[in-house]
Amino acid sequence: MQDSVVAGGMNRGRSGRSLGDRAASSGIPVDRAPDPAPAADDEGRHCWVRDPPETPGTWPGLLVEWRRGDDGWQGRVVYTVPRARGPVLVEAWLPAARLEPR
Repeated sequence: MQDSVVAGGMNRGRSGRSLGDRAASSGIPVDRAPDPAPAADDEGRHCWVRDPPETPGTWPGLLVEWRRGDDGWQGRVVYTVPRARGPVLVEAWLPAARLEPR
């Protein structure tokens, strides 16, 4: 069997337009929710941590990185919470809904 080239792939071919370009200009609406991907420059930024597990309340934190989980975006944050013997540093992955820019 001989390998053959299929026209209309994702690479720009003879027409100069990729399949993605042609699909976008087709006029057919696409049922796709906007990707709420956090901006890359949000990493290493101050944030409010709202009601983390086992520590209700709002705490100042530092957003370290983002990842996409099964249930949506999650941020890896570090924050301190008061304890009987003094503040404790916590590092956790939390849903994006619990994090707000500061």
